[in-house]
Amino acid sequence: MGRWDDYDRYYPPSTPRSAEGGIKARSQRGSFGKNWWSKRWIAVLEGFHLGDRLTRGRTYARKGQVLSIEIGCGMVTARVQGSRVRPYTVKVKTKTLSTSQWQKVIKIMAAQPVYVAKLLMGEMPAEIERAFEQAGLPLFPERRQDLETSCSCPDWSNPCKHIAAVYYILGEEFDRDPFLLFKLRGLGREELLGQLGQSAPASHEEGLEQAKQTDQSEPVPTYLTAFWAGGPVNIDCPTGESNECAALLPRQLGDFPLWQGKEPILNTLEPIYTRVASQGLAIVLTRRLAAAPSDGDGLS
Repeated sequence: MGRWDDYDRYYPPSTPRSAEGGIKARSQRGSFGKNWWSKRWIAVLEGFHLGDRLTRGRTYARKGQVLSIEIGCGMVTARVQGSRVRPYTVKVKTKTLSTSQWQKVIKIMAAQPVYVAKLLMGEMPAEIERAFEQAGLPLFPERRQDLETSCSCPDWSNPCKHIAAVYYILGEEFDRDPFLLFKLRGLGREELLGQLGQSAPASHEEGLEQAKQTDQSEPVPTYLTAFWAGGPVNIDCPTGESNECAALLPRQLGDFPLWQGKEPILNTLEPIYTRVASQGLAIVLTRRLAAAPSDGDGLS
């Protein structure tokens, strides 16, 4: 068998069928990835020197040929529309960490309050790879062999362009939810946060202050720390017409497309949350006025 780059010499590139309702990549030109962890994922894959398959994979991802993607612990399953009528099934399997290995990583994370606080706020600390390195374990794949991939297409090269398209869409999924990186290593969001909360409950507030000092993005209210730690929550929101807490939850979802890459979800949800918050505030104030004792002028 010759080099898989020689494939194009024998088989001309096929034209994929139009995919209706596919997951169209937000990046339509230039590099993929918005945050450092998704850029790191793409850089790692492109560093494997996979040749023209990655170029075609980018094209497939941008055209919306990836119809669906499911991310489980150590496994990604996707459907990709190619040149045939039936979409191809793509599977990407990653090595998961054992329970003892995760305990080692979590112990290192818990010793750094800023790690704990940022993860509790749904963010990926910029130095998180150091925790894995100190444990002698990788967060990202180090070699092409670290990713076990398969596709139901007839192309004998691995990875094929369909697998490459999934790689790029997966990078954008990491932008939406950085905890998916940990899930691919075998530990979901809830389990990770629960174990971190048990390992370093006293470090939350200290880490939150450090996170505020190092993070220049939109501040997150301190009560989120208590929320994720399972403690009592005291939300003190403004009571004027401009309610900054109204769209807090959709803002925490991040910038990912609502309708297959055509419009950010926040553009749709934020006005709804703001209107509902204003109407709710009006109802509360009206009930308070109605329940207030009479001041003697005949009004109640």
